[in-house]
Amino acid sequence: MDLANLNAFIAIAETGSFSGAGERLHLTQPAISKRIAGLEQQLDVRLFDRLGREVNLTEAGRALLPRAYQILNVLDDTRRALSNLTGEVSGRLTLATSHHIGLHRLPPLLRAFTRQYPAVALDIQFLDSEVAYEEILHGRAEIAVITLAPEPHHLVRAVPVWDDPLDFVAAPEHPLARKGAVSLADIAHHPAVFPGGNTFTHHIVQRLFEAQGLAPNIAMSTNYLETIKMMVSIGLAWSVLPRTMLDEQVAPIALPGIQLSRQLGYILHTERTLSNAARAFMALLDSQASPLNH
Repeated sequence: MDLANLNAFIAIAETGSFSGAGERLHLTQPAISKRIAGLEQQLDVRLFDRLGREVNLTEAGRALLPRAYQILNVLDDTRRALSNLTGEVSGRLTLATSHHIGLHRLPPLLRAFTRQYPAVALDIQFLDSEVAYEEILHGRAEIAVITLAPEPHHLVRAVPVWDDPLDFVAAPEHPLARKGAVSLADIAHHPAVFPGGNTFTHHIVQRLFEAQGLAPNIAMSTNYLETIKMMVSIGLAWSVLPRTMLDEQVAPIALPGIQLSRQLGYILHTERTLSNAARAFMALLDSQASPLNH
């Protein structure tokens, strides 16, 4: 089975179009079509239904997709295992990370890593933590540094590195910031700006309210914490932010007896052979872990 054809098949399945696959693989649309035609001829099945501009997997295509991932992952695994025999820390390391961690936690580590291992080509992908899980599961990233899920997938190994305390915040002039102590019930009456409903951070805060039979008044949502901070700072709403982001633009809201935190760390696929570069980066992350996370 031709690997170039398989890569084209996966790219179409993921992007939903032949043109999108062409852009990803830097090929023309006719070249992509030719590869799919070759694969369909080789397997003697139709892999896609083309309905106008829509491209959907057929039943055969849906059956092939997980096997295509498996084939490419086994080959990548074999290449890594063989290259690891040299003991060299080199080659490409595909690293997925969230925007927040990439901005606030990783720069000193990446600086140290690139100085220590100049032969490694870092491919850094900035993604939502939830999307990074999919990248790891499908073998498109070797390691991801993200907000850890409360319940990780059974094929994912999650290693905590940083404890990330979360604070309820508002603009300094907001009524909630100017009061003394307030309750969750007080906060629930005011508009909030939250991370998107699919995010791990959203679930952590939502569960806190649900435990008291309350529902936050979510007026807006965005996955970018820097955007949330800006919205809070101009007085539009309250929110929950990592304590590391607090400054004179936002003020903590006093909530006696309530402590929120999330775990930041790295994940990897349990059935994947790691490159020497990934192992070296993991060692650097482990050196940062607080004693409670060991």
